[in-house]
Amino acid sequence: MPAKLRRVLIASGHPLFAQGLQRLLERRAGETVQVVGIVSSAEEALQAVERLSPDLIVVDYDDAAVNRTEFINQFLQGESQRRLVLLSLQEGGDQGVAYERRQVTPSQVDTWLQTWFEPADTPPETPPRMERIPAQALRSDSMKHWIGVILLIAALTALGVVGLQNHWLLTPPASAEAASVDALFRYEWVLIAFLFALVMGFVLYSIIFFRREADDESDAEHIEGNDALEITWTILPLITVLTFAALGARTLKDITRVRPTEMEVKVIGQQWAWRFEYPDGTVSDKLVLPVDQPVLLSMETVDVLHSFWVPEFRLKQDLVPGQTQELRITPTRMGVYKVRCAEICGQRHAYMLADVEVLSQAAFETWLQGQGSGEAAADDPAARGQQLAQQYGCVGCHSVDGTPGVGPTWKGLFGADVELADGSSADADEAFLYESIVNPGATIVAGFNDIMPATFGDQLSEEQVNDIIAFIKSLK
Repeated sequence: MPAKLRRVLIASGHPLFAQGLQRLLERRAGETVQVVGIVSSAEEALQAVERLSPDLIVVDYDDAAVNRTEFINQFLQGESQRRLVLLSLQEGGDQGVAYERRQVTPSQVDTWLQTWFEPADTPPETPPRMERIPAQALRSDSMKHWIGVILLIAALTALGVVGLQNHWLLTPPASAEAASVDALFRYEWVLIAFLFALVMGFVLYSIIFFRREADDESDAEHIEGNDALEITWTILPLITVLTFAALGARTLKDITRVRPTEMEVKVIGQQWAWRFEYPDGTVSDKLVLPVDQPVLLSMETVDVLHSFWVPEFRLKQDLVPGQTQELRITPTRMGVYKVRCAEICGQRHAYMLADVEVLSQAAFETWLQGQGSGEAAADDPAARGQQLAQQYGCVGCHSVDGTPGVGPTWKGLFGADVELADGSSADADEAFLYESIVNPGATIVAGFNDIMPATFGDQLSEEQVNDIIAFIKSLK
């Protein structure tokens, strides 16, 4: 016996809801179902019920224009075989269908439709009375989900905060300024952990508790927006950004505060070495500082951009050609650290390192005296030249053992016949070496570029230049 034709009326003002439901009915029931009308208000629905006599009315629960008490109550009385389903695509979960002669959940909708559109020779069962799903039960179920997702977010946040502890990710602090910087880091990491947990918490909870059923082929929910959520999600980030701006300004003010007992050290960066000059005239290729002594680092670069960075001090300062930059540091822990260049500055950027030694006040004074009366005062010009070459970063480009570098090796250079970039040649005598130091761009050795700073003629005295030449002459 052919299946009886079932007539369906859809009440919804949302086109996606109506069209999607119509496609679902046609796919599931085929020619046994006919959508006799789509209406967008309760008044239209009541008129269509009288005019079209549908067997099933599907009402959009989320559309206030059709989900109205006076309309729904028409179907809560009597024993009519006409059925009404109040279907929600917004509430989600197992409360998607709120009314029917039987309570039906979204995961059961396909099965319910399939059993309802059976051939007409099957005697109709006596329909049970329609029941409302109590609002209190819906709120209780929703509250359980909210509590669950909040607990999951809290757990993920705690794990994130523990995983981002300072002592796991950062080197031990060694300056007074590091305390302020580390405190700001901690605030930022707590916020990062919370935001990560907020996103992943909802994702994981949804995957576990709201995953799609195996036989669910329905369209996804159509979401038109939530003004309250959008306003909240605009105001909260704004407050957060302003709060961290204030914290950052306070931290910057703290680490740049002038101390009355500062000791000034001049820092010069060049490709690819650091040089440190002290008030008494001492020049060193390593930064030596007394513990608990506020220090003002007055920094310059003679060529390209460099960046002074000691991770244990938590501070970094870019060096800009033609400008003098200042950085204030108060070392609080004795030890040996490293200055690193944190700005890509050329071929040997990775090797632009220098030692940092933090000593007691007495040991620092002893070191200063040793610099003034030790090797620097030696009678051997070649020994003095070797110290100068180390202090002024010459060995960063010119090797002393024949190893290729960005500049010609000094080993065996003196007295050699040198081929120049213009195709000529020159004898590497004392005059040639002197000119190459004070005016390096005048003669360029073939195979090398003109990258040597032209400032050594101003920085070095006549005697110091001659001492460096003596050192080069000693490298047979």
